[in-house]
Amino acid sequence: MNYHISIIGGDLRIVKLAEMLAKEGNKIYVYGLEKSEDLRNIENIMICDSIKKAIANTEIVIGPIPFSSNGTTINAPFSENEISIREMMHVISAKILIAGGILPEVYELANDEYIEIIDIMKREELAVLNTIATAEGTIQVAIENTNKILHGSEVLILGFGRTGKVLARKLAGLSVKVTCAARKDEDLAWIQAYGHKATNINNLGENLKYFDVIINTVPHMILSEEKIKYVKSDCLLIDLASNPGGIDKKAVKTHHLKFVWALSLPGKVAPITSAEFIKETIYNILKEIYK
Repeated sequence: MNYHISIIGGDLRIVKLAEMLAKEGNKIYVYGLEKSEDLRNIENIMICDSIKKAIANTEIVIGPIPFSSNGTTINAPFSENEISIREMMHVISAKILIAGGILPEVYELANDEYIEIIDIMKREELAVLNTIATAEGTIQVAIENTNKILHGSEVLILGFGRTGKVLARKLAGLSVKVTCAARKDEDLAWIQAYGHKATNINNLGENLKYFDVIINTVPHMILSEEKIKYVKSDCLLIDLASNPGGIDKKAVKTHHLKFVWALSLPGKVAPITSAEFIKETIYNILKEIYK
């Protein structure tokens, strides 16, 4: 079954997504991607000069992932103009909006405009697949920001959720000495079952001095000023958690530590693969809508 779909804004992943959907026979109406040369002269892609025209023949609207970084405009790096969230939500009234990282205030606007929102980043299949690109991207960041090989190095991963599990396995495959920190007894047991060293995240302190690289995956403060003082001076700190992150940035500067806040790695290191994952998830959503 082919679909008529609107795509408004988005990064390189969304550009590639539009290409893929069009090449599979779907009719794609785009706005906010006019600076992308890749979408010109592709069959089944209609580049529109307004949101109103882009959504005129569709029920499904795909937005950026993440939807917005400032709460006022949508993420649209390929657009010649800023696109207001309020304007967009008003125009797409009574449609279905599929996007990622939807802010609470956007849901409020959606209720006023009778828009059904589906946050694709809450879909388990996409979350799991994205951990692969995130893990590989993290390893790339680690290699680029250290002057030693990872083989044989001591790496601490904070958190043992989806990303922590995949990252630990890939690092172990590079002969890294992996320690994972978690709170729950069951997670600590699984860490050992996977063959990694385990430590309780509540007991972090002086033991931090043993690690060459520390990677945070937990979306709340873990490495505070009190704990960062134990980190050795040549340790690389990588935070994968979204704002405000899990590593005290002020403390990192105070102690002159090397720090990388590596956000949205799937879109940066593997936009085509990420677009494939998004496409398959969107097809799953559409099948559920039109079953």
